[in-house]
Amino acid sequence: MGLLKHLLDIKSLTRDELATLLINARSFIEVSTREIKKVPALRGKTVINLFLEPSTRTRTSFEIAGKRLSADVINISEGSSSVVKGETLLDTARTLQSMKPDILVLRHKESGSARFLAELLGTTAVVNAGDGMHEHPTQALLDCLTLWERFAGENDSADDLTPISKRTIAIVGDVRHSRVARSSIYAQLLLGNTVRLVGPPTLVPAEFADPRFLQFDSPAGEAAVGKLSVHHSLAEGLEGADVVMCLRMQLERQSDHFIPSLTEYSRFFCVGERLLAKHCPDCVVLHPGPMNRGTEISSEVADGPRSLIANQVTHGVAVRMAVLFALCSGERHVDRSQEESHDRN
Repeated sequence: MGLLKHLLDIKSLTRDELATLLINARSFIEVSTREIKKVPALRGKTVINLFLEPSTRTRTSFEIAGKRLSADVINISEGSSSVVKGETLLDTARTLQSMKPDILVLRHKESGSARFLAELLGTTAVVNAGDGMHEHPTQALLDCLTLWERFAGENDSADDLTPISKRTIAIVGDVRHSRVARSSIYAQLLLGNTVRLVGPPTLVPAEFADPRFLQFDSPAGEAAVGKLSVHHSLAEGLEGADVVMCLRMQLERQSDHFIPSLTEYSRFFCVGERLLAKHCPDCVVLHPGPMNRGTEISSEVADGPRSLIANQVTHGVAVRMAVLFALCSGERHVDRSQEESHDRN
């Protein structure tokens, strides 16, 4: 893998780049279990988290990730930025770049905003922390890492992605509006998995299974497009799945009448334990959060033994450490000897 200049999406990654990020992320999991949760990898580097859209998990984990790598981290929200005074996103970013940060982590309501800045800012690496309905690449990466930790055996190699390949992944819910779904589709297909998109026709349009819709930037991705299918029956979509990913029902969009009502949606597409036990008894369940319990997922599932939701949050820190490391360090792999030496000190 060549060194990453930015992380804007999963679509443009090669499988090797995806694998390297996951391998490094897996090595960073251990850092968070130490008494002193810090390594010197990015000492002297500056990370700015510019979150112009609400976030709890992503913003907090990027902040923790930067600090655990010993970087200087600055957080800016919409309410504390000059955006509220009418300043444009570009002017705000140029102002921040003039202060010479190494990485700008951006969350924004407009699709393409992260790429827009990456193309115009010359010296600062840009990380997409979620842009409109486009992509949310670090969420897809942490989901992959969570599954790897769950499915890997004790004797599996630390860099062998086989445990998370050739799986069946059911993504259930509001795919139309979900940046998480888009990044997850690209990531899971790059890994060689079969992906089923499940939900009502208004939220999971048939064109999602059209190769022209995905438009992968890598040959490996293009070859995997045939493994994507659309299902409007929850039972059919869940049958034999290894992983069920529930998407948040975006309540703020219900005024657009994509579904008759939330009650109607939950009746047909809420993921409950009885249905999982019948159609995919050995599956595990993911959810990017925040959850609408009783709408897209039952509490029995969310809090039950097949749920990996808490693991996702934990692994989000390791993934974001790996991304910041890849963009800032100039190294392909984590130097474990350096980390161990720092831990002894």
